[in-house]
Amino acid sequence: MTQARPDNGQQGFERMPPQAVEVEQAVLGAMMIDPGAIGRALEMLDETCFYHSPHNTIFKAILSLYERSEAVDQLTLGEELKRSNSLDQVGGVVYLSKLASEVATAANIEYHAKIVLDKALGRKLIETSAEVSKQAYEGGQDVQELIDWAEQQIFSLSEDRLNQGFEPLENVMSETLEQIERAHNRVSTVSGVETGFSELNESTSGFQKGDLIILAARPSVGKTALALTLSRNAAVEAGVGVAVFSLEMSKVQLAQRLLSAETKVDLHKLRTGRLRDEDWVHLTRNVGRLAQAPIYIDDTPGITVLEARAKARRLKREHGIGMVVIDYLQLMGSHGRADSREQEISRISRGLKGLAKELDVPVIALSQLSRAVESRTDRR
Repeated sequence: MTQARPDNGQQGFERMPPQAVEVEQAVLGAMMIDPGAIGRALEMLDETCFYHSPHNTIFKAILSLYERSEAVDQLTLGEELKRSNSLDQVGGVVYLSKLASEVATAANIEYHAKIVLDKALGRKLIETSAEVSKQAYEGGQDVQELIDWAEQQIFSLSEDRLNQGFEPLENVMSETLEQIERAHNRVSTVSGVETGFSELNESTSGFQKGDLIILAARPSVGKTALALTLSRNAAVEAGVGVAVFSLEMSKVQLAQRLLSAETKVDLHKLRTGRLRDEDWVHLTRNVGRLAQAPIYIDDTPGITVLEARAKARRLKREHGIGMVVIDYLQLMGSHGRADSREQEISRISRGLKGLAKELDVPVIALSQLSRAVESRTDRR
């Protein structure tokens, strides 16, 4: 026998969804008897995590009192619920008394809150799956875009647990001031990903999270070499994981370039294998540090933004990468039609900016300028 969700009217549940009402009671009771438990619970939960609708209402009332720095107990909570005409809806003072009396200690608040959160994530996963199934059956949306949307939803669940919505400016200002204070106390001026170039660090403070950086230049002027140097500096010197999508060169070609730069052995010698004894000494002495660097290379030709985003999400989840490099933008494939190549590149750029914001990492995209620039007197 199937049973629909009885108390909050959400659609998409044909069976009883994941829930733990008694554990929700324990969490609310702990918040009522121990002020310290409120802050610990708020680090993990919001009102949407509660399956039982009255618990959702009670949690919001506790939060209102807490934000006003007022005491939270059975009496004050009852008055708060009265003001919002919600006391009878949640079961009255009798139910509030039950919540407070059945919890002896708030010592297990984190454990209980995690159970509530896990059940909420299970419900959100079911809702996402139901929406994906619905869209797939209807067939009105492009399949690759639907896959990308589904991956974004699941990634957001695993990455930050709670969906981020609007944030009051007061909270943003508080966080901003904390960042300014940390920057003031920091010896280095670099607040982002280390570039390895002092002047570039000085002007950018390092590559910042969420930024899309376009490195544009004419062909054969060293764009890939610069990108590899930036990747090497971030990974080796700062320990930042770097994902490199190489659409022009193979993994082996990139590795040869990295080896040549790191060991000072001529690239042509590495390609031909014509190494002298001292070259082997340089290789064996320096290759270990580079081999241990958290650099991950994907050389799939013509990879699309959707494919790159899917791979980068997985890499962020598994290895915690802090920077993404694309070599180069014009070689990326496009999903769907575009009226012109300019529109196609614009769409790819927007997709890469979305990737930077979603993963909260800097994305460096190399871009090839037309050789027509060479005919200009100023080469611009």
